[in-house]
Amino acid sequence: MTTSTTARTAEAIELTGIGKRFPGVVANHDVDITIHTGTIHALVGENGAGKSTLMKILYGVQRPDDGTIRVDGQDVSLSTPADAIARGIGMVFQHFMLADNLTVLENITLGAEKLHGIGDDARTEILAISRRYGFGLDPDELVESLGVGERQRVEILKVLYRGARIIILDEPTAVLVPQEVDALFANLRELKDQGHTLIFISHKLDEVLAVADDITVMRRGTTVASVKPGDVTARQLAELMVGSELPSPSTEESTVTDRVLLEVEGLELRDAAGRPELTDIGFEIHAGEILGIAGVEGNGQAELVETLIGMRQPVAGTVRLGERDISGWSTRERRAAGIGYIPEDRQRHGLLLDAPLWENRILGHQTRPPAVKAGGWLDVGGARTDSERIVGQYDVRTPGIDTTARALSGGNQQKFIVGREMSGDPILLMASHPTRGVDVGAQAQIWDHIKQARRQGLAVLLISADLDELIGLSDTIRVLLRGRLVGTFDPQHVTPSELGSAMTGADSGADSGSGDDA
Repeated sequence: MTTSTTARTAEAIELTGIGKRFPGVVANHDVDITIHTGTIHALVGENGAGKSTLMKILYGVQRPDDGTIRVDGQDVSLSTPADAIARGIGMVFQHFMLADNLTVLENITLGAEKLHGIGDDARTEILAISRRYGFGLDPDELVESLGVGERQRVEILKVLYRGARIIILDEPTAVLVPQEVDALFANLRELKDQGHTLIFISHKLDEVLAVADDITVMRRGTTVASVKPGDVTARQLAELMVGSELPSPSTEESTVTDRVLLEVEGLELRDAAGRPELTDIGFEIHAGEILGIAGVEGNGQAELVETLIGMRQPVAGTVRLGERDISGWSTRERRAAGIGYIPEDRQRHGLLLDAPLWENRILGHQTRPPAVKAGGWLDVGGARTDSERIVGQYDVRTPGIDTTARALSGGNQQKFIVGREMSGDPILLMASHPTRGVDVGAQAQIWDHIKQARRQGLAVLLISADLDELIGLSDTIRVLLRGRLVGTFDPQHVTPSELGSAMTGADSGADSGSGDDA
């Protein structure tokens, strides 16, 4: 990947000596980064390395305690996101900020009505930007009808519409299938060719090496290396980040037994308007088995897990846990029976953000030790002690267990949830994107804990947008498309590209060595 000498002479962003401190935590110190105009600059580092804080500083969400920021060669003070936008800096967050019931045009113009109004002028501008960069978006289409990749493009179009020349992308490929990643990268390269500067934050090192012109590595709050993609391998980049080799989920010898722990038959779910969300869902998971569910986000994965945990009520079908029919059980009863739950949205369903970690240890486990003593009384000491164990065993970076969950980085929040849900010897673990937003070191650790539990007889329902993770961990993979199970795949023979085709409906995926269509 090359960049012209002319393009590289200009410096879009210069961060010098940036420092940021919070009570008990040094988030950034002595951060130095130079980002050239018209390039894709990747920022990588383990969880807690300070990437998010640094980007919040650049986008005006946080103010640095030390250092200087230069944009296009001028010293600037960015006190609010409005200041950043005025300087041509935009940010696309990992979690989409779109209203499903509004059109593309309405989402893009919301809060920016003064630019081109909300009518024909706005529509003309949106179409022009969409065509210029090959986005192919219709301003009048409802966002709820768009696929995940198209929603990603709407988010990018939003910042372009506001005049951004420097775009920060936080984990932009986290929920995309391979074909969508390829399309996104084509869009990013087109943006770069038109003179835009892109800051690309990712934990997927192969993607970083494929798309970036320059890479900055952060570790424990500071910058430790600046490298060219052609000069390093993914393994070397991982070593710079965490001091260890790039991990692999690595399929192991099968531990699947004959004992069925979860049996689902004829599961049907409808939304408030009576439209089908899940149709005729049926499968089994045995002790010692990981069943992977692949699907483009929005095809029923969240609804499936929420139904199985008891948060949604199906209109038909049965769910059996071991020998017991739990179809009518509450979420609390299912949890008490030994179902662990790693939710897709950790902040909405997995944590009390303003409560300390030791209280979050109790969340969802209020009926069992170490949360309670004999007689049902709250066991604060037991909860605190076990929280300390989780923090140590799962390498949760925190000043202490009295720190609120909100104060942790997303990856460290995830590690704490995984540690909590793997505690108490669950018999079934429902894991939605268990390693989303965590670094390669933490990812390997979570994989190891799941594999160890599987060897001891744990049954796992694994939902992940990381197809390498699905292929590496699963004993069998099923594809969920528009609320139906449409194919069964053998992880030892399927490729990410083949799974991606089945997930988007481009291929029937009828049978790839492990089973038949559902």
